[in-house]
Amino acid sequence: MPRPKVKIDLGELEKLCSMQCTDQEIAAFLGVSVRTIERRRKSSGFQEVMDLARAKGRVSVRRNLFKLAAAGNVAAVIFLAKNLIGYKDVVTNEMTGLNGGPIAIGPAPEMEQLTDDELKELAILVGKTQQSRKD
Repeated sequence: MPRPKVKIDLGELEKLCSMQCTDQEIAAFLGVSVRTIERRRKSSGFQEVMDLARAKGRVSVRRNLFKLAAAGNVAAVIFLAKNLIGYKDVVTNEMTGLNGGPIAIGPAPEMEQLTDDELKELAILVGKTQQSRKD
């Protein structure tokens, strides 16, 4: 004998979908499993309620975002400019050597030419590098 069919309030479903809730959040709120939501979505009426409510929710967010931008909210203006108009931040990092020339990379020193103090310092640096790689 199959389990009794759970009643899902389509009004509540519409409210949750308009807030862009995930299937997991909808299921938790309605006290059903995610699988139940997935199964019910196969019926056209249920899916249509979810799709329309999500579309209305996105329009509401967009409307409020435009209101904020029109009121002078700089963050909203920047967000809209980047996402709708295609503006982007461009950061150029350029490294140069002495007087704007290329970075000079000399040959590595011969180990035999290093003093005892330099060898000890090098050993300490290598030990720290190897330790940081383990972390």
